[in-house]
Amino acid sequence: MKVISYNLNKHKAIGELSDLVESTGADILCLQEAVSSDLPSEIGDLHLAEATARNRLGLALYYRRNIFDAREVRSLALKKSLHDRVLKPAEERMLAVRLHDIDLGREIIVASFHAAPLTALNSLRRKQIQAALEELSSLGPDLPILMVGDYNYPVFKENLGQHVRESGYELTLSDARTYTRYKFFRGHYDFATSVGFDIATITTLPQGRSDHLPILITAEPRALAPREP
Repeated sequence: MKVISYNLNKHKAIGELSDLVESTGADILCLQEAVSSDLPSEIGDLHLAEATARNRLGLALYYRRNIFDAREVRSLALKKSLHDRVLKPAEERMLAVRLHDIDLGREIIVASFHAAPLTALNSLRRKQIQAALEELSSLGPDLPILMVGDYNYPVFKENLGQHVRESGYELTLSDARTYTRYKFFRGHYDFATSVGFDIATITTLPQGRSDHLPILITAEPRALAPREP
């Protein structure tokens, strides 16, 4: 399974998505900072599952319909930073879809996530991540979960990784930095948290019009444990 996560930087990179999906063979596309009203229902072979409606800059998730059926969609408003309260860029910061894998006959959960901006404290972002992961777990007990997006967490990721592991999840970074706009803040912003998935690779793709670089996650849900006789 191939999943792309891309912060479009105020929708600037929308025109790159068709070529990006085609060149990578992506099965799922997770977007941040998209203008929901300007999103097409189809991007290449991917279909729009849902886009957030209450955000000035929103989240969206596309999936390949010959592989998956969308069973349930859920968005989540998280604790707000001062930036959110004043400028109101994002009411909903997590968008999740429970997908049924047609060939495997099982379900997974994939989510697009966008944490509070750098003007907020890391402690607030950790609370947002924790709340998002708890909400995802409620979508389906024991289902594999993959949450990708812009975590806005360029430093002290070891501390974040510890918090994520304490919640039963794994944190995986890409192979190269994903944000290049400001020299001091360059680093890994876009990555994945998961449970029940084997993450083979997370590759940072070439930069386009956004200040974020898209990432390509190659992952597979772990095999189900055999039932007790």
